[in-house]
Amino acid sequence: MNDSQKTHQNQENKSPTLWTSKLFLQCLLALALVYTLYLAKTLLVPAVVALLLTLLLGPLVTFFRRFYVPRIVSAIVMLVMLTGPFTFLTIEIGEPIQRWAQLIPEFSSQLTEQLEELQSNLAGEETDSDQEEETSAGLLESFFAGEADEQTQNTESNPTMERLTQGGIELVVYILSAAPVFLAQLVTCLVLTVFLLVFGANLFESAINNLPQINDKQRARSLVESVESELSRYILTVSVINAALGIATAFAFYAMGVDNAVLWGVLVALLNFAPYLGTFIGIAVLLMVGLAQYEMTLQALAPATVYFIINGLEAQFVTPTVLGRYMRINPLILMGWLIFWAWLWGFVGALLAVPLLVCMKLAARELGAPPYWSKVIETHGV
Repeated sequence: MNDSQKTHQNQENKSPTLWTSKLFLQCLLALALVYTLYLAKTLLVPAVVALLLTLLLGPLVTFFRRFYVPRIVSAIVMLVMLTGPFTFLTIEIGEPIQRWAQLIPEFSSQLTEQLEELQSNLAGEETDSDQEEETSAGLLESFFAGEADEQTQNTESNPTMERLTQGGIELVVYILSAAPVFLAQLVTCLVLTVFLLVFGANLFESAINNLPQINDKQRARSLVESVESELSRYILTVSVINAALGIATAFAFYAMGVDNAVLWGVLVALLNFAPYLGTFIGIAVLLMVGLAQYEMTLQALAPATVYFIINGLEAQFVTPTVLGRYMRINPLILMGWLIFWAWLWGFVGALLAVPLLVCMKLAARELGAPPYWSKVIETHGV
């Protein structure tokens, strides 16, 4: 065996080891990235939202700059126009939110009582007459007992009610404790958005012109311009569709006599930014709303059913027609992506998941990524 053959054989022997080491390092890098995103979410969430708002409002600020409107003026005006409707809606639904937050523990106990009553009725139909007489005697005995004894028996024999009530109280405490952090993130996001809209364009242009690492400067400009225009068009279109869904749901609930119809319309509009996952959450919430208002009757299913029908019409006909090229994503991949970001950053992560995925698709297309990745992601579900 000559020297060249020995060298080739040594390279073949080393290649599996090098490939394994490279894969191990890539896995460590991915885990470190996920760990950083999870721990730094308080800092990263407002920064990412500010970047998305900048990409959304950037073309408008640049357009007004052509008419000699200062960037600071147009940026503030755009933010006021964007946050104004949300502020008005927050004021309108603030009282219903507070009322529902106070009713959560009471609703939990009522739901538990209704479920136990239903369970006891079903169990009573399956027992014989002797067991029914024993149950009736026990009920009479508990009825004529003192109120203190009755409360003690309910507390001891009903741990499910305690857990649900405690869970409702913990949810209210969590919402109240998270409010200061949310307000701080909101203020940080708005301030950072203004600074990005005012100073970000010049900073980006200076970086392209002066950094030696950027070789193809025109390609870098076209990448940002393409992502900016496409993403702003996508977010505006999705926002209009979701707003129409919320308005239609609110009008339908108002016609049905559902309490706080505006609140549930706003909720389903926000949840619709997270496809599939938002629909499941909306149906679950509206089932609870129906049970709270109509108790254990078939009418309690009406709000969730009406929402499911309206959302189905929107998801099957409106969104695919308007956003066909953006939503060419395999449902399984999209669901996994939504669950990952919901676990990583909570409810805000679920709302940001699809815009982030659209940004990645646009950037990959502009950077000339291998086409097989897009073919895998855009595989049809059926």
